[in-house]
Amino acid sequence: MQHIKIYHSHSLQAAPDQPEIIIEGPVSADRLQDLSMHNKLDAFRRPKEQLEALIEIAQLPEGRIIIARDASTIVGYVTFHYPDEIERWSQGHMQDLIELGAIEVADDYRAVGLGKKMIRLAFAGDQMENIICFTTEYYWHWDLETSKLTVWEYRQMMEKLMKSVDMIWFATDDPEICSHPANCLMVRIGKQVPISSQEQFDRIRFQQRFMY
Repeated sequence: MQHIKIYHSHSLQAAPDQPEIIIEGPVSADRLQDLSMHNKLDAFRRPKEQLEALIEIAQLPEGRIIIARDASTIVGYVTFHYPDEIERWSQGHMQDLIELGAIEVADDYRAVGLGKKMIRLAFAGDQMENIICFTTEYYWHWDLETSKLTVWEYRQMMEKLMKSVDMIWFATDDPEICSHPANCLMVRIGKQVPISSQEQFDRIRFQQRFMY
């Protein structure tokens, strides 16, 4: 497991009276059971239920959880796992296609760049070079109310975040993504991914022949 340390400060400068924020991962299910969730990590489900979901993901063979914690309280997390079976992305059961499923940071900790630091740790070194990693961005998951951003400003922010680990926009004819112009598919293809896997992913991205 790798970890880095930062400090809870708007200037990102360490100070003696500021709590230390630890970013670490991948973390095990056992490790997660010793921690608690910040009460503002509620974008997808209630904090206690979200912690249970993180533990379940960590128990998966391919599951990876990166966290940011303030002492024993999780204040941010990123999840990686195989796509859900009900989604088109699971078609073909690709062993080297992993979804960046969720990224969330508690409101009080959003000014210190935890999201970028967590995903950079996830991609550090060569650990993700043998997979295609993708994320689907849907505007209805975005916290527009708290952020005070427009849909397009939030989209730009998410693109910038994903580009920090070389994920780029990919076209697709997926109906959910195409249902709103702000939705998008972001992808990073590792340097060791074979051409056969890239071609299979292309077939999953486009299933209407006239759009291929």
